[in-house]
Amino acid sequence: MQRRSSGSSDDSADVPVKSSRPNGQTRLNDASSFVRPSQDNRQSDRPQNSGTRSSSARSRRPSSNVNWRLSHSRDGSTDKGIAVPHLAPATLPPDYPSIETERMASLRRKNWPPRLWSPWTISFLTLFTSLIGIGLLFAVVYSSATLHCDPKGCRMSWMSPSFHKFNDFDTEHTRFATKYSLYLYREQGFDDRQKIRGVPVLFVPGNAGSYKQVRSIASESARYFHDVLQHDAAALNSGIKNLDFFTVDFNEDFTAFHGQTMLDQAEYLNEAIRYILSLYLDPTITQRDPSLPDPSSVIILGHSMGGIVARTMFIMPNYQTDSVNTIVTMSAPHARPPVTFDPQIVSIYNDINNYWRHAYSKKSSAENALGQVTLVSIAGGGLDTVVPSDYAGLESIVPETHGFTVFTSTIPTVWTSMDHQAITWCDQFRKVIVRALYDVVDNRGRSQTRPRVDRMKAFKRRFLSGLESFVEKTLPETTPSTLLTLEEHSTTLVAPGERLVLRNLGSERKPKAYLLRIPSSEFAEGKKFTLLSDSKLDHPGEDGKLEVLFCNLYSSQAGQANLPFSMDIDLSSESADSTKLACKNAASDVVSLPASTHFTKNPFFKENEWQTPPFSYLEYDVEDISGHEFVTVIDKTGAPMPGWLVAEFSDKADAHLTRHISLRRLLSFGLSLHLPASRPMVTEVKLPSVQSSLLAYDLKIEGQPCNERDQMFTPLVRQYLSEPYESKYFVNAHEVEISLHGVSPYVPPPMKSKRFDDGLSLQFWTDPTCDSSIAIHITVDSMGSLGKLYMRYRTVFASFPLLIVTLVLRKQFQVYDNTGVFIPFSESLDFCLRRSLPMLLLSMTLLSLSMGQSSSIGSKGIWFWHNSTAAIDFAQNDLLVGTSDPFFWFLIPMIGIICVGVCISLHYVTLFLTWLLSTVYGWLFVRPVTQHHEKKRVVSPTFAPSSPRRRLITAGVLLFLVSTFIPYQFAYMVVCLVQLSTAIRAHRSARDTPSPASINFNNYVHSIFLLMLWILPINLPTLVVWVRNLAVHWFTPFSSHHNVFSILPFILLVETLTAGKMVPPVTSRVRHFTNIMFFGIAVYAAIYGVSHAYMLHYLVNLVAAWLVAIHSASDSWTLAGLSSMLEGESAEDRKQGKDP
Repeated sequence: MQRRSSGSSDDSADVPVKSSRPNGQTRLNDASSFVRPSQDNRQSDRPQNSGTRSSSARSRRPSSNVNWRLSHSRDGSTDKGIAVPHLAPATLPPDYPSIETERMASLRRKNWPPRLWSPWTISFLTLFTSLIGIGLLFAVVYSSATLHCDPKGCRMSWMSPSFHKFNDFDTEHTRFATKYSLYLYREQGFDDRQKIRGVPVLFVPGNAGSYKQVRSIASESARYFHDVLQHDAAALNSGIKNLDFFTVDFNEDFTAFHGQTMLDQAEYLNEAIRYILSLYLDPTITQRDPSLPDPSSVIILGHSMGGIVARTMFIMPNYQTDSVNTIVTMSAPHARPPVTFDPQIVSIYNDINNYWRHAYSKKSSAENALGQVTLVSIAGGGLDTVVPSDYAGLESIVPETHGFTVFTSTIPTVWTSMDHQAITWCDQFRKVIVRALYDVVDNRGRSQTRPRVDRMKAFKRRFLSGLESFVEKTLPETTPSTLLTLEEHSTTLVAPGERLVLRNLGSERKPKAYLLRIPSSEFAEGKKFTLLSDSKLDHPGEDGKLEVLFCNLYSSQAGQANLPFSMDIDLSSESADSTKLACKNAASDVVSLPASTHFTKNPFFKENEWQTPPFSYLEYDVEDISGHEFVTVIDKTGAPMPGWLVAEFSDKADAHLTRHISLRRLLSFGLSLHLPASRPMVTEVKLPSVQSSLLAYDLKIEGQPCNERDQMFTPLVRQYLSEPYESKYFVNAHEVEISLHGVSPYVPPPMKSKRFDDGLSLQFWTDPTCDSSIAIHITVDSMGSLGKLYMRYRTVFASFPLLIVTLVLRKQFQVYDNTGVFIPFSESLDFCLRRSLPMLLLSMTLLSLSMGQSSSIGSKGIWFWHNSTAAIDFAQNDLLVGTSDPFFWFLIPMIGIICVGVCISLHYVTLFLTWLLSTVYGWLFVRPVTQHHEKKRVVSPTFAPSSPRRRLITAGVLLFLVSTFIPYQFAYMVVCLVQLSTAIRAHRSARDTPSPASINFNNYVHSIFLLMLWILPINLPTLVVWVRNLAVHWFTPFSSHHNVFSILPFILLVETLTAGKMVPPVTSRVRHFTNIMFFGIAVYAAIYGVSHAYMLHYLVNLVAAWLVAIHSASDSWTLAGLSSMLEGESAEDRKQGKDP
């Protein structure tokens, strides 16, 4: 007898099968050639639509109008056939490459021997696309590791640390006393171990950070105060006192992965600050002057996520008002969370940033709870590969009156990028940050700090380059302090329009003054004064090589006779024919620049390298110095000494060039500039279109070589952005690699709208005495730009691969519901690559472009839920690839192709792993059973029927543990391991008994396992946090991770698959719901996956629930069945009854 098939997976290979298809009836090959004959071949030969049942099997009639195609096979080895009604061919979805082609492919596949249905096969299109994707991924990683990498310039720091633990800070003060600890740092040989006498500073470590990371900065603070400040009477009288560094031990908690951990640490910090302030009231501990006020606030120094926890303190219920007014963070991701795997951490970030924005939006200072708080964010730059430095920006959170972002490569005397850990110990950086902290302290007030305006000025003076346009010069604010007396023989007056050039200091063998007349006010517009020297410029009273003064003629009749001059410089040799000038010293406005000579390679010097003193640079707009008559340069050396100086007045029009060139033209043709031989010493080029951090550039400087003996300095280049404050210096520049942290993906837009000329700016210091023109060429480095994608799009692999996998599963279920064949993963991917995947990527690309157009015209576009009344939509960059710049339209297809390569690679790695483990499984378990020959067909030992009661108990125990103790992420890892075991057994079953049903089941289990694997990284971080808590004996459960419904569908699905049950095909309209569900997840993964990755677990959880529902539809759920389940009777026994 023959039975007719509707494409169900129950079309077992026990008997020949005839399939009804639109193109005619096609008979499968004789199954007896590769499977054992069935003992039950009896079946009615009536037409299938007659509704007649066979004598050996019963067909259950569905109780609703949903027409399920039933399947009860366990890995294809069922020994009974089921007669099902004949089903009309279902209409295939429109994204099939060709309906007839797929139908014919399915028919050919059914006629092939199962050994040819290999999951290892791959089409040329899939192979070609995967190779391109893997090649692009390799290029990105290679470029990130080798191209456009900032040089490392940190010098090692040394210290003598000791830590005093406050055991009294126990459970009476905080509920976290058994988990966290508070320490006081003491530098051995410099600090009193038990006493506190200064200004409190609290160090907050970051993700998996140690409390001991404070030692470098705290050591420098103790040594600097001991060696310098305590001997400076003026500093002590101004309120400067030593800093008491406290630090908290968070047991190296993984703060970046878990929102509740952030809240716990913030609560602990508030309690710790309350305790620290109370210590200064205890006379047995403190040695402060009783006449000074008790501290009421603490300075916060936070590293990495510690800076975010410090900002979280302000929204906690136990925050003590005005207990914190100064926060300095290092490599802290303020703008957005580094990973979005935990919903609570995303919510906390939104709460923090919204609170800070709302507070600073208040017009009245009385209403602003953060009115006196200053926040400085210091970013490490390109060497920080842990947290993208783009995320350290404050431009979207804090106004420039209360905070700013600066990169370490900008800070004078530091001039280098730093990695995530080096920023806590870098020697040249710790010196600057300690001096900045001492600049803002004032122990004469309760807050222990200076007023907010003074703090901001101090921080900008220490951390910024001094070349920013808003920097206020001190010269106009000071009064003349030096009386300069000159005579004709000791003075040289430089002719108007000429440049002052000193190639060798001390050539006159006596001190000499050089005067440059300042243009009068009517000719001052559009002019500036610049001076550059390789020697340090003296402050008043110093005895160095050079001193620069801004002077006016001194006359007693002019009412200046009573001016108090602190310094008197007489170069007249007591000559009667002398001239007196009342002068101001310009040393306070000097900007340090890295030395650029033939021997320098980097703007910094490393250990065991020769230290070249930095250049001294002065720059003034003539309008700012128009109240003076002369610029006086005094060469103090009395003998020839190496050293040079160049000073000149120049027109801004000649020194400032702006080139409006599009990125497309810059990419295609580059940009060439010509600087004539008569150029000013300093030339600035602005490129407003160059703002993106995703592109890297190459800059070449060409020109006739200058005589090395005559050349005073080699070209020096500074690249900079106005916001955030990022500057990079290139010494001895001829070929320069340019990369920047400007407009970045997923980073919120700034509060203040950018000016039309904001963008990359380049400053060139060139020797004007070489008398040769210079050619500058700027091009886009395409290969180098690939490396910039690594840090900005690492988290995309948590979402975009899911787009690929869900589309593949969608295609597999479409084919299965219409043909009864669950095609392999690679074959389904081939179908997707032909139409559905390119169409989806194209749609996402067009959506991104439309978002860019809608945002450019200020409308809310298709996102109707956005608040149109808000001035700025800070979430506008959260979608897709985080940028709506039409220049980067290729990012979505490119990421899609890379993810195809990654998915197919994981597919074959998983396939190889299951093959290897299934081979071991066969050696250990299957071979002894298969050697036992019986004529009667038995159930395969690979999927021996397990007791439903055992499965129910197992699931119940796991769910009970989830609801009480373990997080559901742990249960998810367990079900992944169980699914791997099922995939191994399914693979072994398909190898031992290669029937179509067993191969269907193997492909199905394998694809579900791949889907679960891509969700596993989202769950692992929380699991790591939980394991870490167990290691430190903290057993408080996670309140946000014990939802049993977040794991119940996965448990039920995996338990169902362990029994070898194949999902039944769905031929009714309900199958469209499966189609829509997978497609919806793919769209969500593309649009919201990066910013809300945690949602992907819940969406796949819905898929698992739906598959469980489909599986359950093939079972009869009755009270008797449930009773027999509890009694241990299997479903198969209930169906079969007694054997005849």
